[in-house]
Amino acid sequence: MSLQDTAGQQRRGVFASQWHYRPEVPIQVSPLFAWPPEPRKIARWVWGSWFVITERSILVIVALLCWYFVQPPLSETRDLAPGWIAEIYLRNLALMIIVAGGLHLFFHTFRRQGDRLRYDARDLAGNKRGFTLGSQLRDNMFWTLTSGVAVWTAYEVLLFWAMANGYAPVLLWDDSPVWFVALFFLTPIWISFHFYWVHRWLHWPPLYKRAHALHHRNINVGPWSGLSMHPIEHVIFFSSILVHFVVAAHPIHILFHMQHQALTAATSHTGFEGLTVKDKNRLALGTFHHQMHHRYFRCNYGNLEMPWDKWFGSFHDGTETAHERMKQSWRKSASIR
Repeated sequence: MSLQDTAGQQRRGVFASQWHYRPEVPIQVSPLFAWPPEPRKIARWVWGSWFVITERSILVIVALLCWYFVQPPLSETRDLAPGWIAEIYLRNLALMIIVAGGLHLFFHTFRRQGDRLRYDARDLAGNKRGFTLGSQLRDNMFWTLTSGVAVWTAYEVLLFWAMANGYAPVLLWDDSPVWFVALFFLTPIWISFHFYWVHRWLHWPPLYKRAHALHHRNINVGPWSGLSMHPIEHVIFFSSILVHFVVAAHPIHILFHMQHQALTAATSHTGFEGLTVKDKNRLALGTFHHQMHHRYFRCNYGNLEMPWDKWFGSFHDGTETAHERMKQSWRKSASIR
């Protein structure tokens, strides 16, 4: 490294120089659980998450379209039959191919956005040992399209069958329109709560070695990386839907919940902060928060919806100070061992 490069790193910061693109820092968690409450910040967060073009607003539309056009009615799901199960499986397979495949083609194959807003400009791993089929892309696609879509479908089949047979409560619009709508807003918060705790559990060494290590093959990530997991992890990851054996929901909520988990796994792992149109970020995608987790492993176990990482000291806010604090924690942990 030249003296000029070294001086540039010092001005920019050693941590920042490790990234092709770093968004504005410090990273902020949602204000939903701040104390004392800040209504204006909460209102801005909710508006920015739901009432413009976002992943969530798009997913509500996708769930509605699926319900009206490619979802078997509960009267049909009362009996486990190959026909309607295959219909759900093929729909989920198509959704994943469209979303993850489309994002990969756009960002990584045709490079339509170049490296704008790309956190790590390195290419995804090509022919490399350690991946199931010899390359990162083939490995990711294999685990996503086999185990990932199968477990996603199995949970939906379970819930629709249980609803049809009275084992899981069903919420209708006429029962409570307010709660019907509120459940869409509450679903990502519950997913965030669940994700943090199961993710910490997956980093427990025996379970990490047996299952979660497969997902962490992806140090630099692409859209197919998000749902590239061991079958054990897929069962754990999607288990947040089981809350609806207690909390009444409509099949539309089940579709939204499962598609939120499956499809945002692809969007959040694009490796880019967002999709640009005329040099402006028009659709938020991958977060730097989770990108750092893939590189540094022992930070940012949750997401920004709930501040669990801040509460338990594992939050990396993207600053040089936070990075030094994380490295000191590593040294301390190593010395104890």
